[in-house]
Amino acid sequence: MPNLEEAIRERAYHLWITDGRPEGQADIYWLSAQRELLTASVEGNAVAGVRATATKPKKARLPRFRKSKAQAG
Repeated sequence: MPNLEEAIRERAYHLWITDGRPEGQADIYWLSAQRELLTASVEGNAVAGVRATATKPKKARLPRFRKSKAQAG
């Protein structure tokens, strides 16, 4: 997110409008918006991390063959 503070400000404003523009509760809306955006960011990163590990091809593991003592001598 390029500008986290601006995103929080915009989300807080929308929450405030939705609640009917109550006076004196700016901190509550700011913190609610901050929590929403940061939670979404963390969850998004976790999902992206799961996708990244799920899509990585696994290296093929080749069996190792050892000569038996009878064949070695």
